[in-house]
Amino acid sequence: MTSRPDLPVPIEALPNPRGGSVRLAEMALTDALHAFQRQGETGAALKRAIAALHSAGWLPGQRFAEALALVAPLGDESEGSHARIAEAIAVFRGAVERHNLRELSCSTGLFDHYRGLHALLAAHTRVAPVSYDDLALAGRAIAPATLRGIAPERLAHLRAHYEATLLKLLRGSAEESANAFARLDTCLDELRGSDPYDFWRLASSTVRALRERAERSGGALDHIADAKRLYARFNLVLADQAHALTYAPRSLVRATLALLWRDFALYGAAPEDTEHVDVLRDYGLTVAWHVAATPASEAAWEAGAAQASEEASRDAATRDLGVLRVNAAAYEDFLQSAETSIDALVERGTQASETGTVDEAAALSAADASHRLGAAACALGLGHVALLADTLGLAWRRVAHHGETHADGAEGATRGIDATVPERAAQMLRSMLHQAAAGIAPSEGRGSIVALTAMIEKPALVAR
Repeated sequence: MTSRPDLPVPIEALPNPRGGSVRLAEMALTDALHAFQRQGETGAALKRAIAALHSAGWLPGQRFAEALALVAPLGDESEGSHARIAEAIAVFRGAVERHNLRELSCSTGLFDHYRGLHALLAAHTRVAPVSYDDLALAGRAIAPATLRGIAPERLAHLRAHYEATLLKLLRGSAEESANAFARLDTCLDELRGSDPYDFWRLASSTVRALRERAERSGGALDHIADAKRLYARFNLVLADQAHALTYAPRSLVRATLALLWRDFALYGAAPEDTEHVDVLRDYGLTVAWHVAATPASEAAWEAGAAQASEEASRDAATRDLGVLRVNAAAYEDFLQSAETSIDALVERGTQASETGTVDEAAALSAADASHRLGAAACALGLGHVALLADTLGLAWRRVAHHGETHADGAEGATRGIDATVPERAAQMLRSMLHQAAAGIAPSEGRGSIVALTAMIEKPALVAR
């Protein structure tokens, strides 16, 4: 975690100086905080913030603001409750003002406040427990994670070895834990299948990434604790696999994926993280290739970001896209880069729809174009565009990895897909970009996301 003297609260992610701002939400949250501190009415201000964040497509932020609206009336119950809610509003307002959509999704600090708000609610009403992925993966489709068939005798041996090693990890010393990690990783490697959506591929990547981040951070105990909890939960999946289940529990897939994405979303990725980034891309999640690896480099980046932000506010023209105000230069750069990506996507979708087939390379090319568009939209603050582009990229990757081969054995060709779904989604994306180019707030694209989600989450055939 990093901090800056000009900010009232510590932050995890770096500000996004070229990102769009939702001024209506920022002002509404400021009004809500002032009203709450005076024990006044906050409902109207928080409703304005929720509406603005929804319009911008900042869905995790919208979800956090909705929790604030539910909990704010409880602030007069005790000094402790009042202080907790006031701090949550202040921290959230600061995050919204940094214009970093990945921080709004993946900040552990924000999630701690979100969980605290739900704990206050739980004292008065029955609410479902919240988990980290509730914010991190809000609105996102999740591809099913497969469990391949393994001979019962071999699986029983692996499971017994895993359980024995897990006990040593949970009960042993730090030195014993290091040995246990290595032995558990060996078990995960033996369990892993060739399917890109094999659960053990995701599981192995996540626990390794957590431990690598802990090493970079000087042995961060929270990352090690997260890894240990995951290893323990994986033992339950082994029991499912022993009972011939073909898919890992969706809740665990979401939790595991969110933890893998967390640090890369907040801090960026380095070249040595390529394998982890490939796993994330297969699940429709993108990262920035930037790392603030040392306090010195982080301070330098923050100084540059602050200067860029100041110059942008002083010199650069802005454009309003509904509630989103964007830097004019960043807006023009986005439109130029998006044009190439959307043309490629529409062309791929049309070809697939007309022929009913698409080869793996073409599908992966379409997925990469979608991911580039999604990442650029996320950086600018176009939440609805980013979510649809990421979902379309995931759909194309599912086509590439799980399409059925031609009956005549044509190498690399796939069929058995409803190609009109990604085609219509690409056309919707183009329409949203045309709206942005005309200075109009892009529509939600909800219908396309629902159709793509049904396509993505449909279980594929699993050979056992």
